[in-house]
Amino acid sequence: MSLLNRTARCARTLPNLSTSPSRLQCLLRAPAALPPSRHLQRRAITSSPSPSSNEPSTEEHKRLREAAEERRQYYKRRSIYNGIGFVTGMIAIWVIATSVDLPPKPTKLDSKPGYDARLEDPLVVVGKERKAVVQKLGEEAEENTDTVETGTSTVPTFPRLMQFDDEEISENAQGEMATPTEYQLMGLGIRKVSFLSIQVYVVGMYVATDDIAQLQRTLVKKIDPIATTLVAGEKDTLKKKLMDPEAGEEAWNHILSSTSVRTLFRIVPVRDTDFGHMRDAYVRAVTSQARKHPEEFGDDKFGQSVTELKAMFGHGKVPKGRELVLARNGKGALAAWFDAGEAGPQRLGEVDDERVSRALWLHYLAGNHVASEAARKSIVDGIMEFVERPVGTVAAQVHV
Repeated sequence: MSLLNRTARCARTLPNLSTSPSRLQCLLRAPAALPPSRHLQRRAITSSPSPSSNEPSTEEHKRLREAAEERRQYYKRRSIYNGIGFVTGMIAIWVIATSVDLPPKPTKLDSKPGYDARLEDPLVVVGKERKAVVQKLGEEAEENTDTVETGTSTVPTFPRLMQFDDEEISENAQGEMATPTEYQLMGLGIRKVSFLSIQVYVVGMYVATDDIAQLQRTLVKKIDPIATTLVAGEKDTLKKKLMDPEAGEEAWNHILSSTSVRTLFRIVPVRDTDFGHMRDAYVRAVTSQARKHPEEFGDDKFGQSVTELKAMFGHGKVPKGRELVLARNGKGALAAWFDAGEAGPQRLGEVDDERVSRALWLHYLAGNHVASEAARKSIVDGIMEFVERPVGTVAAQVHV
């Protein structure tokens, strides 16, 4: 029913009411729409928006993930490039250091009348109340004719022949100073540490010239009991045995414990160090041998000998270029000497127990982890030159 009909019916049902035209017109007019109330407006304003208006859309999620992944890939590429740059730089330094040609050392073409090359050898005379003649850094080959290059510029050469006397007062029957013992270089190498091969010191092994024949005889008998020299195949067998960790340790143990061969190690640092570092390294080497052979090194006397070894290397600096000599006499006793510069050679002490010196020698000569693999290989190569000659001929050639 329409609004007009409903109004007309209401007008007819109202009795005794005067319906003027103006009032009737007002009743017939459609009601005006009322404005919304304040309560409804407040509800419209304070009502929370739909959840979809605050949460990021799927596209926004995708863009955020792409940005995070791009940033992660950026840092990953940066780390890779930094690593490649570091490795390339180290390789470049190594290539430059090993490929630069140094100028050749001058050669002396003539000599004075009556010149004897043996008199010009850079012999090292070490001992109390003796003047040490030490090869100085930077000496040219024309000044020292019989030297061996070490492979490092800090300590460029080692003397092929060396004189050493451990006696505090060495006099003969007539009261004159006795001649020091002459030693011949067997081999040398550089001790390096860490994966960067940082050079620490140059080490060379010397054997007394008068004891070379005894060393030859012992080495040859290890291969052939009736031979006086070794042929090519036998030399290879001996070399493999000396380079093998276990067989080499057994061979050197036999040589050091059953012979009276006098040997020494000449050590010259290529960088500043101190006695504390050297002491710790030597004590570790000795105790490592003791752990491998507890039945031989497990007594109290050996513990006292290790204490004497520690006391030998006290506190103090060891500047680069200053030599340290570790000598093993015919009875196996260990003595240490140090070039103290202006103060001259200083005797650091001694250890009579031959097991200590034997363990130290094995630290350089045999085992899975020697102090310098280059030195061990060089020493073995020097031994091969000894055994290929008849017993006794090497010392005779040196004395000529």
